[in-house]
Amino acid sequence: MKLFDLTGRAAIITGGSKGLGLAMAEGIAAAGGNVVLVSRTQAECDAAADKIKSLYGTGAIGFAADVTKQADMENMAALCLKEFGSVDILINSAGINIRGAIDELSLDDFTKVMDINVTGTWLASRAVTPIMKKQKKGKIINLASTLGLVGLANRTPYTASKGAVVNMTKALALELALDNINVNAICPGPFLTEMNEPIKNTEEGKKFIVGATAVGRWGVLAEIQGVAMFLASDASNYMMGSCLLVDGGWVAR
Repeated sequence: MKLFDLTGRAAIITGGSKGLGLAMAEGIAAAGGNVVLVSRTQAECDAAADKIKSLYGTGAIGFAADVTKQADMENMAALCLKEFGSVDILINSAGINIRGAIDELSLDDFTKVMDINVTGTWLASRAVTPIMKKQKKGKIINLASTLGLVGLANRTPYTASKGAVVNMTKALALELALDNINVNAICPGPFLTEMNEPIKNTEEGKKFIVGATAVGRWGVLAEIQGVAMFLASDASNYMMGSCLLVDGGWVAR
């Protein structure tokens, strides 16, 4: 089990105050890791950090930041290094989804999704890279999506952004491999996060999301933890540029 032990390692999780980000942060903490939880709201970050400290007894810090701002991402990386002595893991989980037909969406809608999902992932990765290079080790885990691999109507901003994350993951993996930095992605399917609550009981949600999975249901947040813990640990040291599906068999259909 030493392969999966994260004791003493430090992880940054953007979008870490709720949803899949918080679930993955809990997985890292359960394996012994310290975490920096990042979102726009300090109160939400602090509440999530308090929850992790009380449940797992590991170090946890909340940090309010905007992933689209370079200075915020650099300050985030510096805080983790100062508080925990290293930056071993980055999980890029911050993301948004704006749904709608292309002729009903605005350019601002498209730009907002691309800024957070793509630019935010790039800036956070850029901020930790010099630290990880100096350490000669690190793990960068990007949250892509099944919709980075297949299409779905009325999702042009989101699918474009997650497709970009998939290829960014591959390019960055090639760039950093010789520095002993692993860059991989998780492609979640339909998890019942706050982002998906608006379509939970709609015909679309029942037919095109839940009905399309092999298991016939939404994913439970805790079901993302295992793959995140795996990619953060030494068990995945030979993986570079991989995109792991956690989708209840949706893409298999």
